[in-house]
Amino acid sequence: MPITIADVAARAKVSKTTVSRVLNGKGELDESTAARVRKVIEELGYVPSSRAVGLARGRTRVVGMLVPSLTWPWIGEVLQGAVDVLETERYGLLLFTCNRGEESMRQFGAQVSAKSFDGLLVIEPEGTLDYIATLHARGLPVVLIDDRDHQPGQIPSVGTTHHTGAGAAARHLLEIGRHKPLVVAGPERFGCTQQRLEGFTTVYAEAGHPIPAERILPGDFTIACGLDGVRRAIEDGIEFDAIFAHNDLTATGAMQAVLDSGRRIPQDVAVVGFDDIPMAAHTQPPLTTVHQPLREMGEAAARTLLAHFEGSPLPNRPTVIPATFKVRASTVVARTAAP
Repeated sequence: MPITIADVAARAKVSKTTVSRVLNGKGELDESTAARVRKVIEELGYVPSSRAVGLARGRTRVVGMLVPSLTWPWIGEVLQGAVDVLETERYGLLLFTCNRGEESMRQFGAQVSAKSFDGLLVIEPEGTLDYIATLHARGLPVVLIDDRDHQPGQIPSVGTTHHTGAGAAARHLLEIGRHKPLVVAGPERFGCTQQRLEGFTTVYAEAGHPIPAERILPGDFTIACGLDGVRRAIEDGIEFDAIFAHNDLTATGAMQAVLDSGRRIPQDVAVVGFDDIPMAAHTQPPLTTVHQPLREMGEAAARTLLAHFEGSPLPNRPTVIPATFKVRASTVVARTAAP
C-alpha cells in the first residue's frame, strides 16, 4: 500500500496539518518538530501527491492550452514553442481541442471549474472569445496566440505582422516583374485575412498596378480552394502572372492547378504563400512564402504567462513578433553552378 500523509503523521506523532506545513514550508514550526517530520518522511519513503502539494501552495504548475484542432498545419509549431518553455520551467501542459464542439467546451469548462491549471494559452476556437474574456475577467490569466486581429483590450495577446508580411510578398513579385497577380484569400471573417489582403493590394496600388476584383478569389485556407479557384480563373480566361495565396496549403493547391494547365513555375507563374509550414520547403518547386514566427509566438505566450505567475503584470498591449520573407524556387529560378 502507498504511504500516506496520515502514516507520516502517526509515526512522527503530529497532526496531518503539521506534516502539510512541513511539506509546503508554511507556518511557524518548532525546528525539532520539523526535523522529526522530515526524518520520518525519509524513513518511510513518502512521496507527496504533486497535485495535492500544488493545491496547498495555490498552484498546480500546469498550464492549460485551448486550440481549435490539432489538424491545423501550423498548430504543432506553436505548441512546441510553448512546451519548450513550460518544460524548462517544470510546468505541465493540459491540452484541449474543440473537435466535438459544445461537448468539448463542456469538458473544458469542467476543468476550469476544478482549477486544474494556473493559466491558459488560447488559439481561439471560433465563437469562444466572449467566454474566454469572461474567464479572464473572473481571474484566470489568459494569453491569446494569433488573435486574428480581434485584440480584445482586456486580454494579452501574441501575434505577428500580417499586413507587413503580405506587403513584402507584393514588393518581391513587383521586383521580379509580375504585374498581374491572382490573390486567393482566406476566410473573410478572420482579421488576418483582411490584413494580408490590404497589405498586398496597397503595395500594388501604390506601384500603379491596382488589382481588379476579378483577380481576388475567395478561399478557406485549404488545398482545395487553391486548386479549384485557380482552375476556374484559367477557365474564365483571367490573365495572371503570379499568385499570392493567403496560406501555404492554398498555395500548394494553386501550384497544382498551374502545373496541370501546362504552365511552368516560376517562369510563367510565380507563386507565394503565407505561414512557412514545414511542407513549404518540400513542394515542387519549393514555395516562396511569408514566414510566420510560429514557434517564437508559442514561446513568447508561455513566457508571458509564467512571468505573471512570478508577479509581473500581464501586458496591456499585444506582443508582436515580425514576420519575415523566405524566397524559394516558386518565384525565382534556381541558379545552377558554373561548370
